[in-house]
Amino acid sequence: MTLRYLIQKEFLQIRRNAFLPRLILLFPVVIMCVMPWVMNQEVKNIVVDVVDNDRTTLSQQLVHSIESSNYFIFNGQKATYRDALAEIEKGRADVVLVISNGYGRMVEAAANGYALPSKGEDMKLLIAANAVNGMKGSIGSSYLTQIAVSHVQPNMVSIQSAISTLFLYNKNQNYKLFMIPALLAIVMMLMTGFLPALNIVGEKETGTIEQINVTPVSKWSFIFAKLIPYWLIALFVVTVCLLLAWGIYGITCQGSLLWVYVLAMLLALFFSSFGLLVSNYSDTMQQAIFVMWFFVVCLLLLSGLFTPTHSMPSWAYATTYVNPMHYFIDAIRTVFVRGGDFHSIAHQLFALMGIAVFMACWAVMSYKKNS
Repeated sequence: MTLRYLIQKEFLQIRRNAFLPRLILLFPVVIMCVMPWVMNQEVKNIVVDVVDNDRTTLSQQLVHSIESSNYFIFNGQKATYRDALAEIEKGRADVVLVISNGYGRMVEAAANGYALPSKGEDMKLLIAANAVNGMKGSIGSSYLTQIAVSHVQPNMVSIQSAISTLFLYNKNQNYKLFMIPALLAIVMMLMTGFLPALNIVGEKETGTIEQINVTPVSKWSFIFAKLIPYWLIALFVVTVCLLLAWGIYGITCQGSLLWVYVLAMLLALFFSSFGLLVSNYSDTMQQAIFVMWFFVVCLLLLSGLFTPTHSMPSWAYATTYVNPMHYFIDAIRTVFVRGGDFHSIAHQLFALMGIAVFMACWAVMSYKKNS
């Protein structure tokens, strides 16, 4: 009975707060409607300058091929390579393609089956990319190389037509399908991590927690009364996110939704326990915010949410073994995108469960109630 009244008190406090109800409703909408569009690592809109020293019909065909590509923004033709390089230095261009004199003769030789010029001869094409953004520079130059090769050797088209590619998952290569399930981790982090921690620290600052500590209410009842409302809110928000993903993008879970909610509850257990742990060792709300933010940023950046974990250095990859966000994101993408079952996520499920239970025990042990 005591727990029921304490939970009712928490819901009344949330409802009377002018900010929290708006946050609970707007946060999943922003996450689902805005973030999948901006958190896209597909490289497009690469600004390219062309220096055509050949000025033949074949060189202009190559220029038109670049203009018609959806990945490039054609910035025009420059007179010299120096002028094009100045555009890169001013930030107005990303890639420069220099077509040397004699390019047309090289293409005609390739079309007639003659041997192409050796490496010792003058270079016919030069691609210079701004690699300050390494991904944009490398992928942009790779796109240009593919266009140039297909233009020089049109017979490659017939070779490529004999090769078929089978995409087992995410057949349309939609990056949103890859990001949306992982964005649920950010929702769970805020709803079950930050909010309970700030709630408890807020009671420390106002002094109301001292009144609870001198009552016969057990610390288990007090802790569960603080966490259960936010667990329920998190499940509600996850449901809203899934509905928005289906309604806006037509993206649905390929596996069982049961495993999505199981994974969400395990991550909620970890973050709520971690938030409780931070609140136990914090005296002010500002201190709790900075400590939570420090650890949350590290967990997010090392989880594989944005970049593949196997691309990390070995010492950084070792941190993923104790990172619950890594297990959650890996498992929920397996269920959501691949339609995985229990056997597909058993390793991540048990690892996440172990980390969450350990954090919960530590949080409860560190909480001291003065009776």
